[in-house]
Amino acid sequence: MCLAKLPNERKLTLCRKYYMAGFAFLPFMWAINAIWFLNEAFWAPPYPEQKQIRRYVIVSGVGALLWLVGLISWVVVFQQNRSVWGATADYMSFIIPKGVP
Repeated sequence: MCLAKLPNERKLTLCRKYYMAGFAFLPFMWAINAIWFLNEAFWAPPYPEQKQIRRYVIVSGVGALLWLVGLISWVVVFQQNRSVWGATADYMSFIIPKGVP
C-alpha cells in the first residue's frame, strides 16, 4: 500500500489501528507503525492530522524499543542463569541441552 495515495484521514486511522494493536502484546506492530509512518510524521508537508500521527509514531517507537530492550535483557539473564535455576529453567525451556552445564 502506498501511503501517498491515501487521504490524510485514512492515514491517521491506519496509524491509530497499528498503535492500538501494539497494546495486545504485539510490539512488532508498534515497530511497523513507527517505521511505516516515520516519513509522514516528520518529513511530509504539513497537514492537520500530522500532529496526531507524529504522536502515535513517537509513542510506538518508544514502546517497540522498550519491548526490544526487555526481551534482550530476559534472553541474556536466562541464558546466563539457566543451569543455576535447575528444574525451573528446564520447565521454561523448549530444548534442554545435554551435557554438563
